[in-house]
Amino acid sequence: MAERPDREKRWRGLEERSRPRRSTLVALLLAAATLMTLDQQAGESSPIEPVRAAVGTAFGPVETITSAAVRPFTAVPTWFRSKDGLRRDITDLESENAALREQVASSGYDRNRLAEFEGLTRAAADLGRSMVPARVVAHGSAQSFSRTVTIDAGSDAGLRPDMTVVNNDGLVGRVLRVTSRTATVLLLLDAESVVGGRIGESMEVGFLRGRGILGQEGRLDLELLDDAVVPAQGDTVVSWGSDGAGPYVPGVLVGRVTDVFASVREQAQRAVIEPFVDFSALDVVGVIVPGDTASDRALIQADGGIG
Repeated sequence: MAERPDREKRWRGLEERSRPRRSTLVALLLAAATLMTLDQQAGESSPIEPVRAAVGTAFGPVETITSAAVRPFTAVPTWFRSKDGLRRDITDLESENAALREQVASSGYDRNRLAEFEGLTRAAADLGRSMVPARVVAHGSAQSFSRTVTIDAGSDAGLRPDMTVVNNDGLVGRVLRVTSRTATVLLLLDAESVVGGRIGESMEVGFLRGRGILGQEGRLDLELLDDAVVPAQGDTVVSWGSDGAGPYVPGVLVGRVTDVFASVREQAQRAVIEPFVDFSALDVVGVIVPGDTASDRALIQADGGIG
């Protein structure tokens, strides 16, 4: 029984020796605080710098290998987020590029339309007449055997049949029929179209008839009332008519004489007229109306202003 107390005393002695003394802990803490203070104040000349460099040299490769091994797993969420962001950026850029392409493609069209509208205002001022502006929205079918176009203005805009239609180049035709919102225009080149014409240089008059052909080959035939008069190539032809009688107002440019020949059978002089208007590219036109016309759209006034 005496051995057991001795054994317990020995164990307690070992435990006491294995426990760090409080004074030792205090000393270590003070030493650590001193080293931290010296390291902070000394900067690059710190006495701890050689130790720090040695530790970095020893453990740096291990940290690099560990980081490379772990990076694929930690980067997966970021990769998905960046991929979604890139996809959104690409979509936005594609939309912007499409808008820019559309803007570039339509800039020429808008510029041409603006030029036609400005030319129409000048024509109104030159003729001293008011106009209802309109756009060509359809061409008559070839099966109808007539040359007509549909414009986007009708009786609500003050239009009625037998009104003169022009554009910035010259005479287009006349209003054939109307609805509340649209009108059908018989083109000058239609085979059934007959218009009074006057040679601008000699003031001789005659009748213009269409051939029913559009495009580059579209021509008019002018038969003069005085068969003794021979027009010259290059002479300008304008419309001949009456404001009250209609359907064509006088003084509108029609075309230029390109050829002249004599008809033996009819004993008359005929002239071939090349129209100033490009009928295959009609867009903006103006319908000549009285100045006091009630319209659902702004009129181009006789002085070229907008009313």
